[in-house]
Amino acid sequence: MDRIRICGSKSLKGKIQISGAKNSALPLITATLLTDQAVVLENVPALADIVSMSELLMQFGTKVEADLSHNRIQLQTTTATSLVAPYDIVRKMRASILVLGPLVARYGQAKVSLPGGCAIGTRPVDIHLDGLRQLGAEIELSEGYIIAKAPKGLTGADITMPVISVTGTENLLMAATLAKGTTRLINAAREPEIIDLANCLVSMGAKIQGAGSDTITIDGVSSLKGTTYRVIADRIETGTFAIAAAITGGDLLLKNSSLDLIPSVSAQLQRAGVLLDQVGTDIHVRAPNGIHGVDVMTEPFPGFATDLQAQMMALMTVCHGASMITETIFENRFMHVPELCRMGANITIHGSSALIRGVSQLRGAPVMATDLRASVSLVLAGLAAEGETIVHRVYHLDRGYERIEEKLNACGAVIERLAD
Repeated sequence: MDRIRICGSKSLKGKIQISGAKNSALPLITATLLTDQAVVLENVPALADIVSMSELLMQFGTKVEADLSHNRIQLQTTTATSLVAPYDIVRKMRASILVLGPLVARYGQAKVSLPGGCAIGTRPVDIHLDGLRQLGAEIELSEGYIIAKAPKGLTGADITMPVISVTGTENLLMAATLAKGTTRLINAAREPEIIDLANCLVSMGAKIQGAGSDTITIDGVSSLKGTTYRVIADRIETGTFAIAAAITGGDLLLKNSSLDLIPSVSAQLQRAGVLLDQVGTDIHVRAPNGIHGVDVMTEPFPGFATDLQAQMMALMTVCHGASMITETIFENRFMHVPELCRMGANITIHGSSALIRGVSQLRGAPVMATDLRASVSLVLAGLAAEGETIVHRVYHLDRGYERIEEKLNACGAVIERLAD
C-alpha cells in the first residue's frame, strides 16, 4: 500500500492548476444513463472514483471511451444490458447511489447495492428512496440491495426533503427529467455541483428552473439527447490549496477557479489573515503575516463546506490563539484529530466541536489517513511540520486529488510517493 513522504517547513510559491470537480463529474457521468446518445465530458479529473464510476456504468452496457490524461471521457448507453449495480463496485464509494434515479427513470427498474465509501458517519439513502416513491416507484430492500420498479414510468410530484441532501437532490433531479408532468424539489441542496448538473441536463434537453435555490422545478420530457459539457472547477481542491498556501506562509496562484465557489471558506480565511484576490479566472493566495484563530461551523452551501473542515483544522493547529471548529454534517468526521495530535497539535474534542490551541511548530511523524479529506489534512500538516512526515493509506487521497504530489512539488514542496 502506497505511502507519502513529506519533508516540511517549505514555503509554497508558484501556480497550481485546479482540476475539474470530482463531486460534479460523478453525477454528470451517471446522468449520461438518461439518454441513448453519446455525451462527452471535458475537464474530468483523473481520479480513482472516476474510474470506479466508469466501471460501474460499463456493468450496464455503457460504452466508455476515457482519455483521462487529457481529462476527457465519452459515454454512451444505447441500451442497458444489465440494470444491476453490484456490491463489489458500489462498496467503493457512496456516489454509486446516483445511478438509481437515472436507471429507474429511463428503464423503469433498477437493483442497486447499498453504498459504501468513507467511514465518516451515517449517510442514509432514505431521502433518495422516499423521493422516488413519491414519483411513483415501488421500493424494497432485499439482501443489501435497493430494488426499485416503476413499470408505468415516473410521474412528477412535489417533494419536500426533510434535510438538505446533495446526492438526494441530484438523484431526484435526474429522475424527474424523464417523469411525466412537473416535479418540485423543495428544500433542495444549493451547491455549485447541483447547478452544474442542472446546466448539463438542460444542454441535454431537460427543462429545469431554480437550480442553486432551495426550490428546483423540473418539467419532464420524453427523452434527452447527447451533449458536450465542461465540468466546473473543484471548489474543495481550490480551498485545499488555498489552505496549503496559508499553512506554509506561501504565495500561490490557483489557476481556473473562482472565489464564488468557496464564499464562506474564503471569508473565514480572510478573517484568519489570509489574502485572497480574484485575478481574472485565477485566485491569488498569500499569508504574509501569520494566521489568527477563527471559529468555524460546517453547514450546507453556501456555508462552510464539511469537505474542508479537516483542512481548516490543520491550518488552525498553527494559528495564533485558539479556534473552535464545529461539525454539523457528519458525526464521525474528527478521525484526523489523533493523527494531528501525533504531530504536536493541541486539540480537544467536546462532542461535535473541537477546540484547537495553536502551537508554534508541528513536528513530522508517521500518521494514518482514515478518509479522503482527513488524508489531505495530514499532507497539509506535513507541509508545515518540521522534519519528515509519512502518511499511510493514501489510497483515500487518490479518490479526490489529481496529481497532488506533482502539483505541490512544482511549488517548492518536498513530497514523494513511496510504494511498499
